[in-house]
Amino acid sequence: MTDFVARTPEQLGAILRGYRHERQLSQKGVGSQCGLSQAALSQIESDPTTTSLSRIYRILSTLDLELVVRPKGPDGQKTEW
Repeated sequence: MTDFVARTPEQLGAILRGYRHERQLSQKGVGSQCGLSQAALSQIESDPTTTSLSRIYRILSTLDLELVVRPKGPDGQKTEW
């Protein structure tokens, strides 16, 4: 499986949508599995800045994904904290 880096909330939304499409799942189906409405899932995919981290984790779990935090940059050095 390919890793995708999300450096902005918009990129995270696109990644979630892409994995959902790859698995041929509807917003309604994923939403119902993680306790969200189709409208809520649509909003999160288009603008994740308006949701809680808890909801993001519920979606990640439903899509069998995980969040990985690692240092940014080619030499593994922290560039920001």
